[in-house]
Formats: sequence, structure tokens, C-alpha cells
Amino acid sequence: MNGLDHPALLYRDVAEFLAATVPFVECGLATGEPVMVAVPDANLQRLRAALDPADAGAVEWHDMRRAGANPGRIIPGVLLAFADRHAGKRVRIIGEPIWAGRTALEYPACVQHEALINAAFAGRDATILCPYDTARLDPEVIEDAHRTHPVLQTPDRRWDSADYGDPVHVAAGFNRPLPDPPATAARITIGFASLAATRDLVLDRALGAGLSPDRADAMVIAVNELATNTVQHTGDIGRLAIWVEAGTLVCQLSDSGHLTDPLAGRIPPAPTRYGGRGLVLVNQFCDFVRIHTRPGGTTFRLHARL
Repeated sequence: MNGLDHPALLYRDVAEFLAATVPFVECGLATGEPVMVAVPDANLQRLRAALDPADAGAVEWHDMRRAGANPGRIIPGVLLAFADRHAGKRVRIIGEPIWAGRTALEYPACVQHEALINAAFAGRDATILCPYDTARLDPEVIEDAHRTHPVLQTPDRRWDSADYGDPVHVAAGFNRPLPDPPATAARITIGFASLAATRDLVLDRALGAGLSPDRADAMVIAVNELATNTVQHTGDIGRLAIWVEAGTLVCQLSDSGHLTDPLAGRIPPAPTRYGGRGLVLVNQFCDFVRIHTRPGGTTFRLHARL
């Protein structure tokens, strides 16, 4: 087939997971398609062990708990990166970005990711199979899988999803407000004259919280990208709050801008294009990113595990 095929695999146990994924991988390799598997480590090890060693050696493997901890990183850094490395070929991918244990803070970003795959890969030749553990995930998660995947399947059945919705509309439904920073957060007003002080504050708090120098620098770069965009594109001031909670350094930047492109930060710009890399860098440098945008205001929340 041509174009994108993006089914959700609904499985109840390890046997059903393997009954669907082993033939999926074998079929792709047999037809000459590049194959990548990006699933949590337990499923990764099970699938690798179930394959012939030669087949396993031909697959590109990623532990999704690491590669996809930030859902905003998956499309540019995992899926599109793999597809672009095999330009001109149909690619075959297993991607499991939602697993039992995803937090309430992470989940909206996960659903947005699943919906926006359909937009990011429009016109590309790819099969992206997304497993969902129906025994361990809440029923509401499975209902959302019906909305973000045009096709549903089990190991022995495949059918069109009656609840599949427009990807941009579904993603917009998870564009949800973020909680306020705690009263104890350090704060600074962002303007042209305070960009250097903003970088200094982030570096000081990141190192003081226990981040390594390299990871502290990465957080400074991420915040600076957003702060610079605030100054350049909104013509207004921004506000930064920074604090530590649950073993995580959190930086929250708010300004008066409005992100109207639902794929912002998920599609790397062409090498010849000037600009457009800020949000892509933010997603790559941070362990987790949430964004809430509306006319008159956008809030970015960046996380770095300590």
C-alpha cells in the first residue's frame, strides 16, 4: 500500500503482543522494508528474543521509556529520523508511547503525539503499529486510541475505527491548562535586557539542584530559546518560574504569544531554512515538555530529572 498505515494494536498479554508483532517485523524484513521497534524495555526484550537472531540484528531497537520519555521528542527524534535515514523506502515501525505508569501530567502530551503522527506522516510511505496493553491501561486510554488511530487490530482481526477523529482537532482537545507554579518558585521577568540574567538564574538553580554541568547547560539552552522567541516574536515581556518537585527541576515560561501550528517542535526544519529550530531543540534537550497555548498566551513547562 502507499501512504501512511497507522493501526493501534490492542493486546491483552505477552502472547498476544508477540503474536502480532513477530509477524509484523518478519513481513517487513522479508519485503525489504527497514524496520524499527521503539517500545518499553520489557516488551523490547521479549520481541527481540522471539525473533530469529538474524532478523533481530536487522532491526533498529529503542527503549521507548528513554527515547520517548518526552512525547514531543518521538516524532522528530525517533520516527522521522528513522524515516529520513531510509528516504525512498517504505518504513515499518512499532512504537509504544503509552504504557501503564505514564503520569497524569504526561498523558495529554502522549495523546497529542499519537494524533499528530497522522499529520506528520501524511504523504509518507510508512506503517506505524502502536501497541496498547488493554489489561493494564485504563479504559479511557483505549478509547483515546480509537480516536487517534484510523485502524484498530488484534492478533487475528483488523477493522476501521469508527471513532477516529481529525488529528489536529483531537490534539487540540488535549491542549490543557497547566497548574500554577508553587509560591516558593524563583521568578524573573523576561525581556531583552534580562536575557543574560535569565540564563544565569537557570544555570545557578540547575547546578544547585544537582544537575550535571552538561545537563544544566542543556536546560539553559532550552530556556534561552524560548525566552529569545518571547522577546523577538511577541513584542512583550515573558515570565519564568523555576523550582524543584518530585526529583525534577521544572522551568515554566509564559508569554503573550500563541502557537497556531500544532506540529511546532515536531517537524525539523529543512537544513537550508533559517530559524524554526527552537522548539525542536527544546524537545530534544528536556526530559519532558508540556505546552498550553491559546490566543493571548502560551505556557511552556520544561522538566529535567535530577
